[in-house]
Amino acid sequence: MKKLFNKWNKISLVKRILIGLIIGIILALTIPDVAKPIVIFGSLFVGALKAVAPILVFFLVMSAISQHKSGKKTNMKSIIGLYLLGTFLAGLVAVVASFMFKISLTLGAGVNDIAPPGGVVEVLKNLLMNVVDNPVKALFNANYIGILSWALVLGLALKGAATSTKTMITNTADALSQVVRWIINFAPLGIMGLVFDSIATQGIETLLSYGQLIVLLVGCMAFVALVVNPIIVFIGIRKNPYPLVLKCLKDSGLTAFFTRSSAANIPVNMGLCQELKLDKDTYSVSIPLGATINMGGAAITISVLTLAAVHTLGIEVDIGMALLLSLLSAVSACGASGVAGGSLLLIPLACSLFGIPNDVAMQVVGVGFIVGVIQDSCETALNSSTDVLFTAVAELSKNRKEKSKAK
Repeated sequence: MKKLFNKWNKISLVKRILIGLIIGIILALTIPDVAKPIVIFGSLFVGALKAVAPILVFFLVMSAISQHKSGKKTNMKSIIGLYLLGTFLAGLVAVVASFMFKISLTLGAGVNDIAPPGGVVEVLKNLLMNVVDNPVKALFNANYIGILSWALVLGLALKGAATSTKTMITNTADALSQVVRWIINFAPLGIMGLVFDSIATQGIETLLSYGQLIVLLVGCMAFVALVVNPIIVFIGIRKNPYPLVLKCLKDSGLTAFFTRSSAANIPVNMGLCQELKLDKDTYSVSIPLGATINMGGAAITISVLTLAAVHTLGIEVDIGMALLLSLLSAVSACGASGVAGGSLLLIPLACSLFGIPNDVAMQVVGVGFIVGVIQDSCETALNSSTDVLFTAVAELSKNRKEKSKAK
């Protein structure tokens, strides 16, 4: 048994995940009632990641800031710029695609007991209030903006602390990173449970009835991931961008696709940044920040579903309004929570731009939840993999410029 276990661990994680995925699909299509208990594996896997991620981020950021030496430059300005640019371009791609391939929805029952934000001001106010949230409450609720702000403040306060204190914080961060690696080893079982649950509960037939909408959403996300992002990467590193783009999609996007949570995928992204030998002082801050504000996939979802509602109701939209929607979807996406379905609740906000009543907008949200099994998975895969991609691009671009200056 031990030999079998060792052989299994020697197989690459991606191959093991694919095996778990295939088994989950087969069980869901053949014996869903008998195999129902395996759903617990998915719940345990995502639950464990979500449990460890907030405390890991807190200690990693606090350690990085407290150990940071004065005069050492980080790439945070470049990374934030890339996050905002990527989110805006994703929204723009979605708007253009929605005009090229107009889709109408069959609107029926609405979604109950969901309160969307009232406007952009409310979204931004919530973001600012999250910054000053109680630190214990921020950790408990996985409020990453609050966790980041308190980790930054405490890290700065600890810069003058004794070396032994800083070492203890770093050792705690390393121990939590090891815990995450142990959890990731159970990804094949977790993903088997997650994919089984999705297919067994939603059914493939339900998804196929919304085929055109799914194709448009996934097509936009694929275009951003495989065309727009590589162009941004090429401008930054002046090399073939696809090895880096595909590695981020494979190592980060794959797990994010199944966990459907940018927050739960933070530990995975941290590990990938370490593997890429990026600056820990930078990525320990940029990755959790990206899980909050780098939301290209969310901008696509908001734009596509909003314009689908616009086309369904026969509302005329000019180029100016379309560009305004791109900007609004980018700003709103930054306020989307890092949990499954977070972007859908911002659709009524975008719909209000065109005078669409809230009850109709909430029916669009309902459609979003129906296609959410695929839409939210692809959205999270794009969002999360791009966090690592843009962090890497900023550092590689900086290194390239420094080398060219040295010559």
